[in-house]
Amino acid sequence: MLGDVVGEPGLKILEKRLHDLINECKADFTVVNGENAAAGFGLTIETLDRILAAGADVITSGNHIWEKREFWPVLESSDQPNGKPILRPANYPVIEKIDAIKTNAVPGRGWMILSKNALSVLVVNLQGRELMTPIDCPFQCFNAIAAEHNNIPIIVDFHAESAEEKEALAYYLDGRASIVAGTHTHVQTADERLLPKGTAYISDLGMSGAMNGVIGMDKNICINRTRSQIAHRMECADAKEQDCGIQGIVVELDEKGRALSIKRINR
Repeated sequence: MLGDVVGEPGLKILEKRLHDLINECKADFTVVNGENAAAGFGLTIETLDRILAAGADVITSGNHIWEKREFWPVLESSDQPNGKPILRPANYPVIEKIDAIKTNAVPGRGWMILSKNALSVLVVNLQGRELMTPIDCPFQCFNAIAAEHNNIPIIVDFHAESAEEKEALAYYLDGRASIVAGTHTHVQTADERLLPKGTAYISDLGMSGAMNGVIGMDKNICINRTRSQIAHRMECADAKEQDCGIQGIVVELDEKGRALSIKRINR
């Protein structure tokens, strides 16, 4: 599992390094959060296809998935036979379709089953509520999804701001989810561990992108935003290849979906 891909620097390092990393780790499935791939905000069909070509099996996202309105039809068709393996957080409210609107009010899907090499996993994308938009409860949302899918390993990308909320969800899901990995802050945490009932956990996977900026963004813009308290538009940091990195985790599961090991990646 890899953290948020941030702009062109993140895409380029992913394209250069991910296939080798997959081979090195002998990974059966690769989950990549791509919500910041399009110049730092959202996704486009081009950036989505580049992440998939780099080796991702499914792309998760978060609150920035709605940034590019032209991408919504891709989300809308994601559950069709030839749809792209892209997820948005599952716990956005389910509301009725309004006749005047041509697409569903909340397009896309929040989970999918991946099958590969005679193995299957369920990938669930959830979003936190603390210090973020208070959407539906991620705890209740997981319960509803898991109730329909027994005896399959579950991988959760929990896109949230609060480490407290992330840890609380992880312990709540301990023994039911194989992996609970946080995304969103772009800062890799050093708290990877196996919980008592067999769930692998980390508060934040980190990011793939420019390591010479502020969470992958231009440091001077970030300094000015913080000092002036004016929301200057963020731009991705201008980075050379040697200034870029990939961050995430490698988790080994047993045949029952219980996590045997978790190791941080920071290349």
